[in-house]
Amino acid sequence: MDRDERIARESVVAAARALDAQGLNRGTSGNVSVRFRDGLLITPSGLPTEKMSPNDVVRLGFDGTHTPQQKPSSEWRFHRDILASRAEFGAVVHAHPVYCTAFAICGQAIPAVHYMIAAFGGPNVRCAPYAPYGTAELSDLALAALVGRNVCLLANHGMIAAGDSLEKALWLAVELETLCQQYAVARQIGTPIVLSDDEINETVKRFRSYGLNAAGLPGPETR
Repeated sequence: MDRDERIARESVVAAARALDAQGLNRGTSGNVSVRFRDGLLITPSGLPTEKMSPNDVVRLGFDGTHTPQQKPSSEWRFHRDILASRAEFGAVVHAHPVYCTAFAICGQAIPAVHYMIAAFGGPNVRCAPYAPYGTAELSDLALAALVGRNVCLLANHGMIAAGDSLEKALWLAVELETLCQQYAVARQIGTPIVLSDDEINETVKRFRSYGLNAAGLPGPETR
């Protein structure tokens, strides 16, 4: 293992621990990956973050191969498929935060109730239909929900955030959970006002020339 790989592995462990520290994940349910050379590095299956070391991180090829002695996260398929099909992404975060997962359990997309939804690429956050975890079907559904977006919900499951770096993917995951919490509270208070597609598309354009242009915003596809 050379220095670059050691640093990349350490970043994966740090990101996985950050998910727990920020309350976005619990136990062994979340997973993190980062693009590395001809494939990716991904958290292992079933190992709590407090016990995880850089040596436990699994190197996975885009053909799905890995060291036989190691077992990648059960969700390796959508990590691999997202990074293989979306060149703008360098990292993927998957977790089960409370508010994101609550909306996912209800199978509900998140509408444009706050202008920050533009950071995710368009006027909504889609919820992919349900499929069993770890399956090619789930990966296909996640890819469809991510068209023109960098985040999505997974029905009865959780959420995905993808960015040009692990730092950005984590930031997007936090922003998505915050937006879901705000939307849930707003629905308790009254009827949330949804911003128009034109208003959100204008914000997407503004973000591209502001600090958030580093968020790796996807293309302008709006639906």
